[in-house]
Amino acid sequence: MPRAGLSRAAVVALAVELCEGSWSGPAQLSLSALAARAGVSTPGLYKHVASLAELRTEVAEVAVRELTRSCAAATVGRSEEDALRALARTVRSFATERPGLYAAVQLDAPAGGSPGLVAAADELVSLFAAVVRGFGLPAARATDAVRTVRAAVHGFTVLEAQGGFRLPDDPGRSLETLLDVLVAGLRSLAR
Repeated sequence: MPRAGLSRAAVVALAVELCEGSWSGPAQLSLSALAARAGVSTPGLYKHVASLAELRTEVAEVAVRELTRSCAAATVGRSEEDALRALARTVRSFATERPGLYAAVQLDAPAGGSPGLVAAADELVSLFAAVVRGFGLPAARATDAVRTVRAAVHGFTVLEAQGGFRLPDDPGRSLETLLDVLVAGLRSLAR
């Protein structure tokens, strides 16, 4: 019998909690640690999830959906440069405050697919695309622009979080400089 009150959603929520605070994120997740947190035996978890891989995918879906919600809230009613800056700052804050979930955002759907994770990832990319479209780029340049923005923001975020910026200068100012460059580049592509 499953433990009273334990459900698939509760197991996923516990897994999210275990992943949240460390850059290892879902890589550090184990069924034994999760079982201990849930107060059940490890085999008891299989009543709720089929495998560790499936659980990691569930955590990734939660992470992507939460990042998308945060970014959407930050960019609503904004356009062009203002939207881009809000988007980048939100990604940086999310990664700083919830490093394990940010790491989970980077997980790919397993072969054979995970419709929930694929749909969530599509929503996040669509949000980036909407921000980039605000610059009036031709459709032929949109994919390149979205990839450039995602790569720049993600790269900055990971470098900062993993101690890559050891100089005493303020990383926040460096982020604004990166965004200045992105804004200029997007405006140039729009011409």
